[in-house]
Amino acid sequence: MLFCISGLSRSTYYYHFHRKNKDKYVEVKEDILKIFKENKGRYGYRRILLELKEDGYTINHKTVLRLMQELGIKGKIRRSKYKSYKGEIGKIAPNIMNRNFVASRPFEKLTTDVTEFNINDTKVYLSPIMDLFNREILAYNISTSPSFYQTREMLKELFEKLPKKSNPILHSDQGWQYQMKEYQGLLKQHHITQSMSRKGNCLDNSPMENFFGRLKVEMFFGEKFGSVDEFINKLKEYIDYHNNIRRSLVLKGMSPVQYRTHSII
Repeated sequence: MLFCISGLSRSTYYYHFHRKNKDKYVEVKEDILKIFKENKGRYGYRRILLELKEDGYTINHKTVLRLMQELGIKGKIRRSKYKSYKGEIGKIAPNIMNRNFVASRPFEKLTTDVTEFNINDTKVYLSPIMDLFNREILAYNISTSPSFYQTREMLKELFEKLPKKSNPILHSDQGWQYQMKEYQGLLKQHHITQSMSRKGNCLDNSPMENFFGRLKVEMFFGEKFGSVDEFINKLKEYIDYHNNIRRSLVLKGMSPVQYRTHSII
């Protein structure tokens, strides 16, 4: 008998046997829970479906959604935004991007912004640069003050990654740091064309807005952090997760790095 070979007691064996035959989705539910937990509750039914299909399941999105509802789980959903606009303190660049966020190759169109977190009464600022080709975060800096030093360090990381002879557009809002002569001079020095959103129009930089919203839902809202250092480490972990692991529906189910690697091959 199977229960003799497996070492299970007769009652345990028949309990699992009848349970499995009672609900044909027992195994897939277990795998849904596993995927959900591995991704810290960040995946909704569509991304879980991608994982299941890669594992060999033949199942549709309606079934996955229903099973998740039966399990009482759902992907996190979003909220808010730090404003860096302080009026016209320098030169305003034209809106060259003009909401055309489609890029045909890496390092063609980039976007940047700053967002704020309140951790145990300390404000933490994240300043990233995203490649619109695959939504990969190419460079970023985390600081407890939104100084120009933060912006300069972020650019320094970008410049180290820029391929030779690349001439990207770097888009931002009209934040004070992007109006500064030093910022604009650094872009010119590295053959980067500056583009700015229209005043107070968040849709002009929606890819970065979407990234911030998703990041806050998936690793910040409802979470507790023992210290600022702990939060910063979790933030770095999330950016690595976003770049290398998190599946994107607009990238054919691949992570940003997978998509870039796949497109180069």
